[in-house]
Amino acid sequence: AEDGLPQMRTVSVSIALTPNHTTNGSLMIMPGSHRTFLGCAGETPRDNYKRSLQMQDAGTPSNEALTTFAEACGIRHFTGPAGSATWFDCNALHGSGDNITPYPRSNVFLVFNSVDNTPELPFAAPVRRPSFIAARDTTPISR
Repeated sequence: AEDGLPQMRTVSVSIALTPNHTTNGSLMIMPGSHRTFLGCAGETPRDNYKRSLQMQDAGTPSNEALTTFAEACGIRHFTGPAGSATWFDCNALHGSGDNITPYPRSNVFLVFNSVDNTPELPFAAPVRRPSFIAARDTTPISR
């Protein structure tokens, strides 16, 4: 919605740069939640990207919806040593809690979009996110 993608046809990968444990804010995913569309109320603020990876306030599901999905899908933690990776559909409910331990947790997230899903103007945000957050070049990678 913030990037103007006509279809939700992306896949994400999270790569652990440090060990990920359930106790240091690891990524949580609700497997299978991507099969059901969940709309979220509220407006996306300008420059939401500056805050959204630290604390996502905009476009988040209600507590009731989260409870329903958690009961239906469960919650899995992405844990493992540095170099571990997990792939997930962009529509899968996911997030991470605060790291309240003395142990760091750093990950890199990459999102892959179909070359046929060319970004347009955002339909749920006042402006486009910068290209270092959401590249708009859909040129296929050649061999």
